[in-house]
Amino acid sequence: MAQAGGLPQASTTSGQPYVSKLVLLGSSSVGKTSLVLRYIKQDFNSVLPTVGCAFFTKVLDVGSSSLKLEIWDTAGQEKYHSVCHLYFRGANAALLVYDITRKEGKEFAESKSLLFMETSVKQNYQVSEVFDTIAQELLKRAGDRGSSSPQDGEAVVLNQGPAARQRQCCA
Repeated sequence: MAQAGGLPQASTTSGQPYVSKLVLLGSSSVGKTSLVLRYIKQDFNSVLPTVGCAFFTKVLDVGSSSLKLEIWDTAGQEKYHSVCHLYFRGANAALLVYDITRKEGKEFAESKSLLFMETSVKQNYQVSEVFDTIAQELLKRAGDRGSSSPQDGEAVVLNQGPAARQRQCCA
């Protein structure tokens, strides 16, 4: 499932790719890192759990435009939940990765008007397609609004915790 919000940020130099931040979200051991490694490096191996956040980039050519995806792979372990929201700031899209054997997400995605695709990292099924679809949607939204400024788009609300969590540190 993916929600695209905000707009990709374009470089001021003509011919440079749009830059867009994509965060991967999901519980521990659902395959977030495996998904991005399969996409970026065409590699499928066992990986250790992510500590904090891992960062990847890839430039995609979509029609006559280019998009540089900055992919933030967040840790799924609960002990990192308190810091993961820091990685969400400024995200243009989020990809929710989950284990389909636990609960089917299609109904949830449809109820929230989210993009939905099932993938298999092991079989390399629709891995590239999921990232390509997000890139196309981000560029489409940038074109529809006739602007490349991320401030013109809708924000992606990823964490709606209690108001007490919004306090400044040490205040």
